[in-house]
Amino acid sequence: MPSPQEVQLLTPEGVRRGHPEYPLDISPEELRGLYRDMVRARRVDSEGVTLQRQGELGLWPSLLGQEAAQVGSARALHDDDFVFPSYRDHAVALCRELDPLALFAMFRGVSHGGWDPTDHNLHLYTLVIGSQTLHATGYAMGMAMDGAESAAIAYFGDGATSQGDVSEALNFAAVYNAPLVFFCQNNQWAISEPNERQTRVPLYQRAAGFGLPGVRVDGNDVLACLAVTRSALRRAREGQGPTLIEAFTYRMGAHTTSDDPTRYRDTADIAEWQRKDPISRLRSHLFDGGWADEAFFEETDEDAEALAKRVRDAVRTMPDPDRFAIFEHVYADGHALVDEERAQFAAYQASFADEEGGK
Repeated sequence: MPSPQEVQLLTPEGVRRGHPEYPLDISPEELRGLYRDMVRARRVDSEGVTLQRQGELGLWPSLLGQEAAQVGSARALHDDDFVFPSYRDHAVALCRELDPLALFAMFRGVSHGGWDPTDHNLHLYTLVIGSQTLHATGYAMGMAMDGAESAAIAYFGDGATSQGDVSEALNFAAVYNAPLVFFCQNNQWAISEPNERQTRVPLYQRAAGFGLPGVRVDGNDVLACLAVTRSALRRAREGQGPTLIEAFTYRMGAHTTSDDPTRYRDTADIAEWQRKDPISRLRSHLFDGGWADEAFFEETDEDAEALAKRVRDAVRTMPDPDRFAIFEHVYADGHALVDEERAQFAAYQASFADEEGGK
């Protein structure tokens, strides 16, 4: 059972629950869509782990276990809302219709930007912990000043709440009534640091200190994440200000592919959270309700596998970027220091050709 403070609409067994504050009217077609989103995201994510292990990517941060938090919240967004992700929000990117190859090009190191944020109203991934919350706050304040009827959402993890940037963002957003949703995916580990080493109170309770509402949601329940985020976005669009959502979930994999979680995590915890798997619970709900059969699940798996194959084949044949491209678009006009650095790099590259010629 969830804690009394945690919003849950779908139990780990796939049984639908009601909630007086967060009613959700959803069709079987929409349920199947949420299931497809989570399956696709998990398969793309697992392909990322495999490709990194094969030496095709420099790094990959897995989202395993967090599919419901990301898909549920992302599907609550309108097209004109703006998203500020962290660095493992691959399911959010897929829901915003971003080609996954843009993500893989970044982690392969052959892209110097990733994508145009205005194409999908999706900001670039942010690797500096917590800084995207400030970016989102400023953007949302601008939305309000422009009179836009849209909102922004900022994704971050529990570890980011220990950064001053997040506290500053919460304060500014509250004071200026910014149309913003702070969406914290509390996967309980800031790399190797557990929650109890980061905070003495549940993270959603911090909202009260900044003068905005906070709510904790079962982060493995895609329906609850959808309903709660939809409600918070509605408040933002109606001029009622920001909300802090804490999606209580669990990072089933490593922090990134350079991490070894077996050094600091108890395997019993993993087994417990496997029983709360977000995809399994929605599958049970669909099957038991008669809204999906085995043929649907097989077709969904096949589609996800086809997407993974497209990613795999494309990543292995991605061309390297022009070595001098990194010096382009740094400034709108020429800059003496950049010109000097470009010349030094050119001389460095030429030295290899001289060595080869001298052999």
